[in-house]
Amino acid sequence: MTLISRYILSTFGRIFCLALAAFIGLYLLVDFFERVDNFIEHGAAAQHYLSYFALKIPFITIQVAPLACLLAVFMTLGGFSRSNELTAMHSAGISLLRITLPLLVTALLVSLLTLLASEYLVPMCVKQANNIYTSKVQGRPIAVFKRSRIWLREGSKIVNIRLADPEKGQLQGVTMFDFDRHFNLNDRSDIPRATYINGHWRAESLIERRFDNGNLVSSQTANDQTVDLHVTPEDFRIPGSKRNEDLGYRELRSLATKLRAEGYDPNRFEVDMHARLAAPFASLIMAFLGIPFALRKGRDSGLALGIAMSVMIGVVYFILQAMLLAFGYSAALPPILAAWAANLLFFLFGCWLFLGSDS
Repeated sequence: MTLISRYILSTFGRIFCLALAAFIGLYLLVDFFERVDNFIEHGAAAQHYLSYFALKIPFITIQVAPLACLLAVFMTLGGFSRSNELTAMHSAGISLLRITLPLLVTALLVSLLTLLASEYLVPMCVKQANNIYTSKVQGRPIAVFKRSRIWLREGSKIVNIRLADPEKGQLQGVTMFDFDRHFNLNDRSDIPRATYINGHWRAESLIERRFDNGNLVSSQTANDQTVDLHVTPEDFRIPGSKRNEDLGYRELRSLATKLRAEGYDPNRFEVDMHARLAAPFASLIMAFLGIPFALRKGRDSGLALGIAMSVMIGVVYFILQAMLLAFGYSAALPPILAAWAANLLFFLFGCWLFLGSDS
């Protein structure tokens, strides 16, 4: 590595670490004020405070790393421009690509590290943090229900649910077994899909089979029937995990593959699966976007402008990403396009800024 590359990376590294620490601190501060009432209300011990917020740090880090990359690139190149170092580099025959390549390579490394963290570290930490908040703070069971392969018992009935989607208020692959007091099967109902409407579960179609001493005596099919199931969509929501954030890419891919093979709708899991790959590369996209912004602002760039610009671009990016994911969840966009479109649009925006740059 040349001397100039070490100098550029040392400047970038200092700003990136400071920015990352500041963004993590602000995130934790906001999260603390949102949660502190619940901690105080339930009389949580100090160790639970510390453990919960410490376990949130990996998740927070991958969320704010793109903003830190953007701010670090902007401030590094902006500082070189203010001190005329950028002009001196150009005069010495060092191209813009040669100056910015170490920054982009470092941003790519950050993206790869966040990708690994989101696959291995973050799901584990999120699960533990949710367990602390649910069981230690609120005193509730850790997870009574789950997303798939659910077994319930209601009186004389045993219910098997292949997949629960609390966000859509739907159950897929429901089978209800009704037994007598001697545990002989009286009735079996198969429901491909049930939707929660006005406080009741409604089955689009239902196949009911009646048995006598283990022998099938009748079978009939009905449409649009009310299902006698005394649970709500919220009962199937794992606390603190509204968007599968405690599942890694491989887990989501495995679950989506199984659901598709069994004829169920895996759309939500496929969107989140592709998002697991797309989100870490936002750091590289933000670093790329920060270069033309720094070249355009040049000597006028300062700390306040850098922070304001980073936060503004970050907010726009995350809002756009959330909107596109919502389109993906509703099947308005293919899962892979919903997950990667925000990165693609910001990359094209950066290319457009480069074309309009004087450097």
